Amino acid sequence: MSDSNEESLMILQNMKKRKQCDNQNQDRLSDLPDCVLLHILSRLNTKQVVQTCILSKRWKFLWKRISTLILHSSNFSNVSWKFVSKNFHTFVSKILTLRDTETALNALDLYCNGDIQIQLLEKILNYVCSYNTHLQELGISVNGDSDLIMSRVSSCHALTSLKLSIYPRGGSSIPTLFPKSLNLPSLTSLNLSNFLFCGGESRCIEPFSAFTKLNSLVIHSCKVNDAQILSISSETLVNLAVEDPLEIINLAIQNDSSNIAEIKLSTPNLYTFKFTGDLIQKICRSGLSSVKQVHIDNSLQDDASVEHGLVIFNWLLDFANVESLIVTSTTLQILSLVPDLLEVKLPSLRNLKSLEVELTPLDDDGHLFQIIKDSMLKKAAAKSPKEYAELIKAFEAHLELPAIPDGIVDFLRQNSPLAQLTITNNFPTSFFESDLVY
Repeated sequence: MSDSNEESLMILQNMKKRKQCDNQNQDRLSDLPDCVLLHILSRLNTKQVVQTCILSKRWKFLWKRISTLILHSSNFSNVSWKFVSKNFHTFVSKILTLRDTETALNALDLYCNGDIQIQLLEKILNYVCSYNTHLQELGISVNGDSDLIMSRVSSCHALTSLKLSIYPRGGSSIPTLFPKSLNLPSLTSLNLSNFLFCGGESRCIEPFSAFTKLNSLVIHSCKVNDAQILSISSETLVNLAVEDPLEIINLAIQNDSSNIAEIKLSTPNLYTFKFTGDLIQKICRSGLSSVKQVHIDNSLQDDASVEHGLVIFNWLLDFANVESLIVTSTTLQILSLVPDLLEVKLPSLRNLKSLEVELTPLDDDGHLFQIIKDSMLKKAAAKSPKEYAELIKAFEAHLELPAIPDGIVDFLRQNSPLAQLTITNNFPTSFFESDLVY
């Protein structure tokens, strides 16, 4: 349960307690208009909303008039999956049957852990379609029939927010084909997981051009076919997140991944850019000059190389006007692999106001640690045999590398020395104060 859900449920419980303890028997709940109570309920998952019917007679049927349905199978996770599936199916079916049909449905968020029953999926989608002129926010995260889902989604022309994570039944990772034409003229927020963008004769594909009001775009674990470039051209796009590199695949050869596609940006108003995953994504360098906030979240250490470090370095060159930069310590470790990095004079980051480093543990048996170790030994050997021998002994004694490479923070702040530095640690048992060398 999210913090907002806990907060809302706590509000309701406290209000109930105050009502019971009021010496004058004043019904404070009844003093609130229905619109306020329904707004509170809209922040809860639907299972919790239904449970409020026991609070009083006033609440007995109020849940039927909510305009937001949050249907998550994870709220039924205290028993076996087989029973969860049946229990979830029964609950959702009753909700769709008993809900007030005169109340418009404005938002629906469906999440099912595992294969969703075909009959249940059809029932939910048909219900969604019955409110397609009112529905503004839709989220679907299931293992189910992608053709069925996309055909229903395409009829919801009033959507402003769409989040889709669709996988085949059985847990296969085969991507879902993204339709070349999707008529959603009001869409401002789009979040896609496990989708395939198909090109044609051109090396470039532009799947989002029809969304003329798009403000936020998230691409997670997606792929392209018959193209080398994914073009994102939008005058309205402000927030872009790429989670995992955009792979090029060949549908004629099953499970073939040849290389990484380039993302070409024509987004003059892009403000925030976030990248999560292996740092090998190719980004067209002309599309990042407007970005003010950057978040590079990389904790992967298995395939780290100098090439990955150069990717990060080139991105830093592109962020000419960035004001806020958030990076993981692993990202900085990879960046430090670039030869003679600390001697480079950066032409960018002149407007940097804040730098946040998220500490991530470095596996001393991992690939990245070994690369850093080899690099240190190579530099020591170039200086003197004595320094090389001393470093060998230090590693044999289990030398711990600093969480933040020495000098890397000053390198990033060389053009903005007053930029505020914040270090966040989600792994407090993995670091000591002595590890934070920068």
